[in-house]
Amino acid sequence: MPKQYRVKCHETDSACRGTVKFNNSTFAVDGLLPGETATIELVYGKDRKSNTAKLATLETTSPERREPFCTKFTRCGGCSLQYTSYENQLAMKQASAAKLLGGFGTVSDIIGMKNPFHYRHKIHASFCRTRRGMELGIYEENTHKVVSVPDCAIQNQTANQILHTIRRLATEFRLPAYNEDTGKGLLRHVLIRCGYATRQIMAVLVLGQSEFPGRSNFIRKLRAAHPEITTIVQSINNKKTSMVLGEQETVLFGEGYIEDILCGLHFRISPKSFYQVNPEQTEVLYRTAIDFAGLTGKETLLDAYCGTGTIGLIAAAKAAKVIGVESNAAAVRDARANAQANGVKNAEFVQADATEFIRDMVMGKDAGRKANHPDIVILDPPRAGATQRFLRAVVTAAPRRVVYVSCNMETLARDLNVFVKGGYRAERIQPVDLFPWTGHVETVVLLSKVEINP
Repeated sequence: MPKQYRVKCHETDSACRGTVKFNNSTFAVDGLLPGETATIELVYGKDRKSNTAKLATLETTSPERREPFCTKFTRCGGCSLQYTSYENQLAMKQASAAKLLGGFGTVSDIIGMKNPFHYRHKIHASFCRTRRGMELGIYEENTHKVVSVPDCAIQNQTANQILHTIRRLATEFRLPAYNEDTGKGLLRHVLIRCGYATRQIMAVLVLGQSEFPGRSNFIRKLRAAHPEITTIVQSINNKKTSMVLGEQETVLFGEGYIEDILCGLHFRISPKSFYQVNPEQTEVLYRTAIDFAGLTGKETLLDAYCGTGTIGLIAAAKAAKVIGVESNAAAVRDARANAQANGVKNAEFVQADATEFIRDMVMGKDAGRKANHPDIVILDPPRAGATQRFLRAVVTAAPRRVVYVSCNMETLARDLNVFVKGGYRAERIQPVDLFPWTGHVETVVLLSKVEINP
């Protein structure tokens, strides 16, 4: 039996995990709240080092502790903060933001949701055959064991119902689940995408092979049960990969995409398009970023890591010109199509490495242009943050303002240090809660170039 240690939790980390001090080290413990005492077991990696621990027994509880609302809470792992109220989650996230980012400036109160349920409008579920029959659900945390969550509290309610119907039809048609180890079977995943404003719905059936016995009848029954579905796509993925979608796609019904409206603009969403899963809070996030940019209609705005162009296109109405840079060719095609569909004529999108593009832009090498320093740069990098080369390139370009949209406060703090050393200061810091019941926080920071008086 692993050795257990009695500890007391004093605060939480950036992922809202309880932290405890033991043997002159700090350990993160899922499910532990400040003020609580518990026994823990240290979790070691292959190198025999540990900075995490597992909650063994809870001895004293915080007044903020609540009963989880989902019976699958301990297995699923998708809603890691169900053991406390939503109000307390916001308080913990606020405290984390103040701890990590408070040294750069005042952190505004986090913007939460009025109704923190059923906000996920992109849902992924996996198939698995068990003794009880066909299961369709979410992978248990850190495993590929499927946990059926038929009424998930954070997923779109209509999507929950569609998943239930697909599972029933799979059982009725006696379709085999795909086996990742043997590479045999048919049904692998389901992806549901729902338009928040348009209510359009896409269902993507991810199969391990192209032959789909009874496909026409399956699709007919699915459409009869859910006439709200506007398109159905078949995706073939027979590779041993963690990627959900395959390369080969066939439209079985509808246009093969849905549309949604975000901040007044229409966006086309195909199976592989990047689009935030919580459109309601995404509007808050993007409007905050554009407000921070302080556009007057005269500026050249560089949208780095632009993806499908959402932020840049929304900002275009207030800018003289928008240049979006993205290395992913498919995303750039989507961005250009979105610009055309919305009649945005002052935005262009370039497939390029953002770092090299900024350097060439400043030196006058980009497509034969004259040397040009963008007035404002907006960046929305992945969780790993921006590269040091990219940050140095932005500092060299010397825009008047930089708006940093981050999904990871730890890498954000790291990157803000580079800007501060490069002559910028954080004017405004705004956390936004896009993922209630999880430890994730989005943050928008306005950085302004410090004027040096002679």
